[in-house]
Amino acid sequence: MRDTDDYFGEQVAATYDESSAAMFEPGVVDPAVTFLAESAEDGPALEFGIGTGRIALPLAARGVPVHGIDTSPAMLARLRAKAGGDEIAVTIGDFASTKLTSRFSLVYLVFNTIMNVTTQAGQVACFRNAAAHLRPSGRFVVEVMMPGLRGLAPGRNTVLSRTGSSKWAYDEYDIATQTMSSNYLEVVEGRGSYRSIPFRYVWPAELDLMAEIAGLRLDARWDGWTREPFTSESRGHVSVWQKPGG
Repeated sequence: MRDTDDYFGEQVAATYDESSAAMFEPGVVDPAVTFLAESAEDGPALEFGIGTGRIALPLAARGVPVHGIDTSPAMLARLRAKAGGDEIAVTIGDFASTKLTSRFSLVYLVFNTIMNVTTQAGQVACFRNAAAHLRPSGRFVVEVMMPGLRGLAPGRNTVLSRTGSSKWAYDEYDIATQTMSSNYLEVVEGRGSYRSIPFRYVWPAELDLMAEIAGLRLDARWDGWTREPFTSESRGHVSVWQKPGG
């Protein structure tokens, strides 16, 4: 994972909450926070990619002590500016390699953030780092999309994800390298802007193998935070791996 905030710097951080407003709705946040609070079992939690605190702040309000790791000072500045934000411990760094001295009952990574780690080796390192920060019997929870390859037309490598009068977005896949990018175009007052963010998509079975390498075992996999069954039609999943012991 890049050790700078190139993709989540000041320009993105300034409007991140507004541009992702749907993800901040109580109907989205509350089930995730309930799930994570139950998974923490009254112990402290560590969020990989804490960002502006979409999940960390309401989770802390439930009484779960939260520490966060993020590469972006600009995103963390938004977190600290919010009510309760200055009470959450944060560390600037790459969550695949940054080491803390504390141990946690829960490590979690939400909203496809595992895909911001753009190499397989980096994703394996992320799992190993999560395991290293877990107490015995602690849990690592990941929320991530299923790769949208079904949306690819024959011979094409792009899927249109948003259209409008002034905003467009599409995902571009490279199946040979298991990489993709999300691309955003916008026209404001006749001036156009373009932004592209790289990802590495990852399959559930591959995640399970990464967990096994890290010494974790699969505990559960759900379609989402409300624990609907995960099926071949699921567009994403919430997976839980547990550290032995305890």
